[in-house]
Amino acid sequence: MKKENLRLAIAQINCTVGDLEGNFGKIKEYIQKAEIAGVDIVAFPELAVTGYPPEDLLLKPQFVEDGLKSLKKLLKFVHKTVVIIGFVDKIGKDIYNAAALLYDGKIKGVYRKTILPNYGVFDERRYFEAGEGALVFKFGEYVFGVNICEDIWHKNGPVKLQATLGAKLIININASPYHAGKIKQREDVLKKQAKANRVTIAYINLVAGQDELVFDGQSMIVDSKGRIIKRLEAFREELAIADLDIPVAKIKSTKAIVRVADKIPPKNKISLSQKAVKPLEPVAEIYQALILGLKDYVRKNSFKKVIIGLSGGVDSALVALLAVDAIGKDNVIGVFMPSRYSSQESEEDAKALAKNLGINIINVPIEELYKAYLAVLTPIFSGQERNIAEENLQARIRGNILMALSNKFGYLVLSTGNKSEMSTGYATLYGDMAGGFAVIKDVPKILVYELCRWRNSSRRLIPERILTKAPTAELKENQKDSDTLPPYEDLDAILKAYVEEDKAQAEITRLGFDKKTVHRVLEMVDKSEYKRRQAPPGIKITPKAFGKDRRMPITNKYRD
Repeated sequence: MKKENLRLAIAQINCTVGDLEGNFGKIKEYIQKAEIAGVDIVAFPELAVTGYPPEDLLLKPQFVEDGLKSLKKLLKFVHKTVVIIGFVDKIGKDIYNAAALLYDGKIKGVYRKTILPNYGVFDERRYFEAGEGALVFKFGEYVFGVNICEDIWHKNGPVKLQATLGAKLIININASPYHAGKIKQREDVLKKQAKANRVTIAYINLVAGQDELVFDGQSMIVDSKGRIIKRLEAFREELAIADLDIPVAKIKSTKAIVRVADKIPPKNKISLSQKAVKPLEPVAEIYQALILGLKDYVRKNSFKKVIIGLSGGVDSALVALLAVDAIGKDNVIGVFMPSRYSSQESEEDAKALAKNLGINIINVPIEELYKAYLAVLTPIFSGQERNIAEENLQARIRGNILMALSNKFGYLVLSTGNKSEMSTGYATLYGDMAGGFAVIKDVPKILVYELCRWRNSSRRLIPERILTKAPTAELKENQKDSDTLPPYEDLDAILKAYVEEDKAQAEITRLGFDKKTVHRVLEMVDKSEYKRRQAPPGIKITPKAFGKDRRMPITNKYRD
């Protein structure tokens, strides 16, 4: 009698941190879909019950207890399909990042994450204890291992141990955050592990926006020869099903092997329609990451509409376009706030952009408010030369107006600063930095232009002049960004070397940059830490973003 293939489902779902009831409902729905499709095993992401990362919610005993209750509530919906799901486990006073295997209304086994990441955005050792040893499950003729996220990145970690115990399939559940280039890193690791251990690997990832993090999905199945045989969509929820030809393993009974069922119960398996999913192009992938991060931040924090200061420049144009793509044009309001230094071109470009996007634009001139500020402050400023104090008043007036509209109507203010500006402090604290969410704070200026041109390639929404004119803050006569900053091509490369790669000044200079320019840029970065600490959260899309990724002291005398 021919051996039947194992039908595996990947539940790539969008969970919300702390929404135990909402996550429960979604998990239940996907379990039922899997049962209807005749699935043998369905796997959900890491900490799907609680959402990821729960951060200091994990320090609340009641939160952990409520999560365990939510897991147990799922048992009555689990019948003849094995369900693998991430949750927070508790033994005594210790908690674990764990995966439960549910079957026939029971918890058949629990795997506890062995390797806890404690770098970059991860600080799991702050909360969790590490699990010990490997664990495999026998379901009918099939032997498979379950492990969690970081476990699979280590050559001599749980995968090798589980393969040694006879596992021919490894189910790795994840909440792996996105950054540009991350998918290639994952693929390389999975291919090496699959070939080295002669196992098929099912990689299940979360898809969600959570504060500064975006989880991109892009789950996949890699066979024992290192070939990707199933790939899921990026940034979208999906229940993907695959019939796998997994070798039958002969094993000896040990404590590390949990017997789920001697036979896999017969099921009415629906026919599968296969679709080929190709990875996104790099710029398209980043654009979609920004959309999901913004959409989920708005939705999960119960906002309905956003408001953006439109300057007629490229940064606010990109933020407005992302907002329209994320939550719809009817939910986006633009505000143009001209001063005596605003050009006619800027007004025309802001209005043309709003028209192209189909959004409402409010015109709020700030000249009278600016005069009032100057009237009050001029006697105090007596004898002092005009400087950035007068310039930044304009930005702070605009910030006040946006926040007033936010307070009155409940809008979320989207600030428009990019990574180049945030790095160098070329932004006004309590001015253009004011807001609730900084969509492009991790997007370097050159990439801002690339994203705009990519989006314009399908439909020209951003006026061409916005993409070709010299960037300017328009806070004084004939001002240009180049008055203060090096050319963005050089600036962004220097910032990448210093901020993302931690290179020293001498190393950066040897890359071919002017020594004085490098020194000036690094000084700007180091002196602006206090500003960045007060900036709104924003979406991480580079390997190292400001915030959890890079935690520098504000009071800091060290210079390299």
